[in-house]
Order: sequence, then structure tokens, then C-alpha cells
Amino acid sequence: MTTGATGATGATGATGPTGLERLRELRTLGLLEKAYDEVPALLAAEESGPKGTSGAAAAGRLLAGLDPDAVLAHHPRTPVVTVAVTGESTVGHVVDPLTGELARHGLLLRPVLGEHGTYLRDLTDPGSELRAAAPDLTLCLLDAETLFAQVPTVWGPGDVLAAGEEALSRCAALAAGAATGTGTLVLNTVPLPRAYSHQLLDHRSRALLGAVWREFNARLLRLTETAPRLVVIDLEPLVGEGGPVTDPRLARYAKVQLGAELLAAYAREVAHLARAVRGMTRKCLVLDLDDTLWDGVLGERGPDGVAAAGTLRGEAFGAFQKCVKQLGSQGVLLAVSSKNDEDQVLAALRGHPDLVLREDDFVRINANWEPKDGNLADIADRLDIATDALVFADDSPAERARVRFGLPGVAVVPLDEEPALHVTRLLADGWFDTLRLTDEDRARTGEYHRQRERRALHEKAGSHEEFLRNLGVRVELGPTRAHEFARLSQLTLRTNQFNLTGGGHQESELAELAADPEGRLLLAARTADRFGDNGLVGAVLGTFADGALHLDNMWLSCRVLARGIEQACLAVLLARARALGLSAVTARYVPTVRNHRVRDLYPSCGFTRIGTGAAEGGPLEFHHDLARVPDVPGHVRITEFLGGRPADEPR
Repeated sequence: MTTGATGATGATGATGPTGLERLRELRTLGLLEKAYDEVPALLAAEESGPKGTSGAAAAGRLLAGLDPDAVLAHHPRTPVVTVAVTGESTVGHVVDPLTGELARHGLLLRPVLGEHGTYLRDLTDPGSELRAAAPDLTLCLLDAETLFAQVPTVWGPGDVLAAGEEALSRCAALAAGAATGTGTLVLNTVPLPRAYSHQLLDHRSRALLGAVWREFNARLLRLTETAPRLVVIDLEPLVGEGGPVTDPRLARYAKVQLGAELLAAYAREVAHLARAVRGMTRKCLVLDLDDTLWDGVLGERGPDGVAAAGTLRGEAFGAFQKCVKQLGSQGVLLAVSSKNDEDQVLAALRGHPDLVLREDDFVRINANWEPKDGNLADIADRLDIATDALVFADDSPAERARVRFGLPGVAVVPLDEEPALHVTRLLADGWFDTLRLTDEDRARTGEYHRQRERRALHEKAGSHEEFLRNLGVRVELGPTRAHEFARLSQLTLRTNQFNLTGGGHQESELAELAADPEGRLLLAARTADRFGDNGLVGAVLGTFADGALHLDNMWLSCRVLARGIEQACLAVLLARARALGLSAVTARYVPTVRNHRVRDLYPSCGFTRIGTGAAEGGPLEFHHDLARVPDVPGHVRITEFLGGRPADEPR
């Protein structure tokens, strides 16, 4: 609901310098590295238009020359993304917008640039500078010259078809080698410039060229079906909403084949991908209602007076609801924070004929007159997620400013009085983008509804112990199945609270670890209880060495914390290690911003701390001699199917 306007400086309505002006001031003062932690909030406060790429590109120019090491000296926990950039033509122009886009999301870019036209050597030579940098992402920018550089001076659609076949073979080979040294390889579809298509004078030849070109792009996109470390960014939607594909002068004189606006839009997509690779995908969309989800103010018009269909504006709100429901069907949790009376909100959600979204689509509905930052904190607490897993969409500048000030980790979507732009603005930042969707993602809303039932059982129980006895927890601990690596990767990358060393792994890395059962231990924990199946919620990674097992990391979804599952898994692992004749189990805990609650897990299961000299806040080492292993908690029924190599068995 629109209630007023504020400036960029806070929730009070006071105005001040824009984010870019403050960034320019910091640069002039030589304080950019020291104040890098301010940059995301400064850029978020810009609230640029639905495309929003121009501000990030301008920010990138202001951040050009930033020293990543100096930033890390001031802010050592800043996530760094190393991005290698290569391609058919000149590619350096993508660095500025990419720097700004990553900075908007609190990420720090460490770029590594290839030379003009050297992408095959950059990506295939083990000694190349790009591969030596061990990038998180490798961007290989393709353009029309990827095909047209291979056709004769006088050409036809058949020549382009042959050139496309050669280019596809090269791309397939690059995708097959993407797991070694390139991180996630990013290719892109190739726009067909009019400067080439209209060199053909007859419409039949142009149509054939268009078909050949689209078939090339379609086959390029299909490479992702068999290459887990490959992402192909489709430029067609970006071209449709942006400016020209290229600037003819830059293309001719500087070999820059993709224009500034298209590169800026591409950089935004890459930033969304970088967030997903780093496990920073958001989990929950919190929505205002009045003039956000429907047209009108419920408190003034009553449940029958608001609209999401039947009028031009109402239809726009209806389209927004369909978009939100589509996101919810793919695992995005939906919640409401609205300044309204709860009974009226529930009446509208249950009975209004226009609404696409109903009460059951939401995992939490906070309809009251309390401040919205407090309501969002309550939603995060009720869902057992951090506030920086939330995305908040509201048409009120005052409410958005209050949430930014009170909960700076929340991503804020700036809606306004034009509902036709709601969908565009919601999708602009790709907050929920993920590398791959899993069955657990699609079932997430139902699981959180079951969480509500578990919470009700807990409130009725006389004690936490009675609740656990009544819950009927079942755990299966065993090797990861082939179809589970995508879900397991998600778990390791997104889990922050129960993550003993703070690390995570890509899907292909986990598959490689599982392929070495003699040297490595990779187990998945699947749980269920009286309310249903929780799916794959935990993982253990270990290394066999010198007759002992070292636990490299453990992960457990926050959805199932405090149910004894972690203690049950460790008890089984310790018993199994002793049965295998191993001499000990060692483990490591590395403190992070989020994992303090598991600091004492290993000592609680009989591990002793090794050494006393660890610096405050530094890693802790633990050891278990297996003389006496703990029992599985009595309320947990566990099924184990563990791998492992006996200590006396040769490798």
C-alpha cells in the first residue's frame, strides 16, 4: 500500500545524496576499499527502473581499479567471485557492468581477461592464465563472428549451417572439459545482426538463414542437458527488451561485437548466476497486499472491494499473482506482511473470486499493524531461515525504506503505482535463480505447511523431549544416489547455520568425490516423521587417511535442526568407524557468521579438542579415539547403509 515517499537515506523521509553520488564521493576520498561494505545498500537505494542496468554499469565504472586485496584487508569475509572472461571478439567491456552488478549483491569481482580471439587456447591449454586462476565462472562470450568468421566472402545459408556445425562441435568439446579448471563455464546464444541477414536479398533465403541460426542456438542451449558445469545464457529475451545488439563503429574498429546495453543486461544475468553458484539464492518472497497483490485498500473497500481481474488495473494485478504462483510452484516460499486486519485478509484470500493466490499458497500470513521490519523478522524466525533469505515486495517507499534500515539483509523489490510493471520488477534481479530445480524444491511449500503441524505438536507437548518422542523421527544414512547430486549440491551451498566449515560443493565435484569410495566418504541423510517425508536434508563428507577417518564437513538443513538427527548420524559414523578397525575419527570446525550454534556439536558427541592455541574465532580441531562411542538418541530410528574401507583393506 502506498503511504508516502522517502529519500535514499532512511525511513524518515529525509533526502540525501544518491547512491551513485555517495559512491563517487568515496572514490574521490580514496575510501572505496574501506567502505566496500556500504556499496550494496548504496546501490539498492538507487531503485532504478525495471531494467536497472545503467546504474550498475555506472557503479562499475566508479569501482574500476578497485584493489580486491585491499577490500579483503578491511572486510575479510567479503565473498569473492573470480571470473575469467574470454571470447571470439573483444570482451573487456563486460568488466565494468559486471563489477557493479556483483557489488550490488555484496560480491567482490576478481576478473581475469583473455586476449582477443584466443578463447580456444584460453579454455583448453592447462597452462593458460585463465585456467591457472581457478575461476568460479568462466565467461566465453560468443557473437556473430563465431560463425561468420568461418564463412567465405560470398556466402549463403548453407555456408552458415556448416560454420554452425563446426562452432557447435567446439562448444561441445569445451563443455565436456568444463569440470577441469574453468569452474562453471558460461556460453551464450548468438543474436543474428541485421547487417548480416539483410545481405541476403530474397526473403526465402533470409527465412532459411533465420531457421539455421535459431537451430544453432537451440542446439547450443541443449548442451546443458548433458554438461552439468555448463550454463548457456539466452540473449534473445535481453535483446527483446534492450537496445541494439551492437554498435557498428565499435564492432568495426574495436572488435566489440556486443553493444553496451546488451553487455550490461548480460552482466546482470551473470551476477544472478554467481549468486546461485555461491549458494546465495533467496528462499522466501514476502508480499504486501494493498496495491501490491490486488487493486485497492482492503480496509477501505472491504474484501469485496479489491480487484485482481475485471478491470484494466485489476488484470495487471491478476497477472502479477499468476507470476507469484509460478514462483511458488518451483519452491519459492510465499508469505504476507500487510497492515490490515487478519480476519479481513483471510476472508479475501479464502473467498474473493478474482484471486489466483489463496491462503494455502502462503506459509505465513502476518496481517497486523506492527512495523514491517519486525513482521519480516518474525516470518524468518517462524520459517527457521535467516532474514537475508527474504525478498520483500511492496509499493510503499516508506515501508521499503523501513525494511532496508531495520533489516539490511532483506532484498527489497521496488514496486510502484503502475501494476503493469510489477512482474518486470519482481523478476529483474533473479533473486530465486538456481542452477537446477530439484524435487525437494517443488515440494517445499508443502513441507513448510507440515512444519506448522510440527510446531503445533511441539506447543501441545509438555516438554521438548515429549515432542521428540511423539514426532517419530526416522533417518536413513547412506551413499548419495545418482539423481541426488543436484539436491546435495544445493544443500551444501545454501546451508549456513549447520555447516561445520562453511564450505560447499558443485554437483560435479560431489559426483567426483562419490566416485572415490576407497579414499572419500560421502553420505546423504534422508529423514521422515509422523507428518511425512522430509527428503534429503543432510550430508557428511570425510576422508580416509592413515587408518583414520577425517570428517571434512557436515551439513544439515535448518528445517530439521534440534531433532537429534545430527547426534544420531555422528553416533552411527563413530560406531561404523570402530567396526571398520579405524584408529580414530578427527574433525574440524571453522566458525562463520552463521554457524555458531554448532560450535559444540563435536564435544557433545565425545570428541576432544586438539590443542589450545587456536586464535579467537579461528578453526578448532577435534579427535575421537573410538574407545566409547555415543548411543543413537532413543527417539530416533535410524537405517544405515554406509560405505567405507576397513583399515586393513588395501586401496
